[in-house]
Amino acid sequence: MREIHKRRKRNFREVLLNHILDNLKFYIIVVIILIIGIVAGILFINNINSEQITEIQGYINGFVNTLKEGNAIDKTALLKKSLGDNLILIVTMWFIGSTVIGIPIILGIVLFRGFCLGYTVSAIIGTMGVQNGILLTLSAVLLQNLIFIPVILCMAVSCIKLYKSIMKDKRRENIKIEIIRHTIISIILFLALIVSSLIETYISSEIIMLTVKIL
Repeated sequence: MREIHKRRKRNFREVLLNHILDNLKFYIIVVIILIIGIVAGILFINNINSEQITEIQGYINGFVNTLKEGNAIDKTALLKKSLGDNLILIVTMWFIGSTVIGIPIILGIVLFRGFCLGYTVSAIIGTMGVQNGILLTLSAVLLQNLIFIPVILCMAVSCIKLYKSIMKDKRRENIKIEIIRHTIISIILFLALIVSSLIETYISSEIIMLTVKIL
């Protein structure tokens, strides 16, 4: 049984590695777009006016103080929101990626997600200080994004690959096959995002509670 499990694990790694190598150019493009978004988010938060900074700091400090006072995170509401947002994201990327003109929008979504990440991390560190900010960022953002970010990158690459395949061979049969492939990948990636939502709700939220107590 262990041998079968090891073989499956090895096969999965080989398939994943081959997929990345076969689409390396596309992955490099979307990673660069993500990094540009992260940098833009950091630059944005560092160039806003004092009134906006005060508002952001008030929101973050209010959230931290609420947890310090013993108020628990509403996990049911958090899970519903996270699952809903992830479903909308995947469906939107699937639909837009299935159109001929959708690639700029897909790259825009990757850019925006990077911007949100850079903005969030920079805002937390700017409010809480470097040490406390890094601790809170790691507890609040890290775990779920270890799944979320690769999923978004993979989804974007699937959209680009679909576009390239359709442009290369516009036969109806090929288009049908490529859209089915894209749909299957989208479903698998959404299942991965469900795991990300569960981690965010039931693991990250507990880590946040513990982290806030030592800040």
